[in-house]
Amino acid sequence: MGKPRAIAVIGLGDFGFHFSRALHERGLDVIAIDERKDVVQLVSRWASKAIVADARDKETLQNIGLAQVDVAVVSLGTRMDASILCALHLKSMGVKQIYVKAITDEHAQILEKIGVTEVIFPEREMAERLAFKLLNPNVLEYLRLMQEFSILELAPPKQFRGKTLMELDLPRKFHITVIAVNQIAAAKMVVIPPADYVIKDDDALIVVGRDDDIERFRKEIS
Repeated sequence: MGKPRAIAVIGLGDFGFHFSRALHERGLDVIAIDERKDVVQLVSRWASKAIVADARDKETLQNIGLAQVDVAVVSLGTRMDASILCALHLKSMGVKQIYVKAITDEHAQILEKIGVTEVIFPEREMAERLAFKLLNPNVLEYLRLMQEFSILELAPPKQFRGKTLMELDLPRKFHITVIAVNQIAAAKMVVIPPADYVIKDDDALIVVGRDDDIERFRKEIS
């Protein structure tokens, strides 16, 4: 999957606003949409297009040209009915990737029935990440990839330092894989490190695996 050429952000509350800005600052073509004129004016400096529109109206979305975007992100606050209707319109228009911020589990179930690409709970996911990091001092970063899979960035425990990845043999012992090494002092990332890579004190290991294997690994090294 290549880098998206155009992303529509529908709903400019805190999440939508900062998401639009982050995308724009990274050079992406962003179409920002909200019903509130003042919010649209505010975000206009961080969007290719900033449009005042009702996301519940399919004809409006078509006229804006959303059928041509690669990705649509819907974040309509507490307006559950509006986000469901908007997602339904985007799906019928053929938008390939649709991400929708959900409010409740029931809301998420409806969105999944519609067939959106992914339902997101930003506050819940951030809380889980922070809790995981606080409970696991070695963990520098935690990211849930999909159901049952996660990525961890962690400082290597003392018993790992000075050993090669082949000696550690993490795929066989824990069914997890080191996909990159962040060499912090050198500000360098080694992607898919070779088996003879020697773990150093200032390295951070980025590993991927199933949640239960990650948990077993975490307990073993703590």
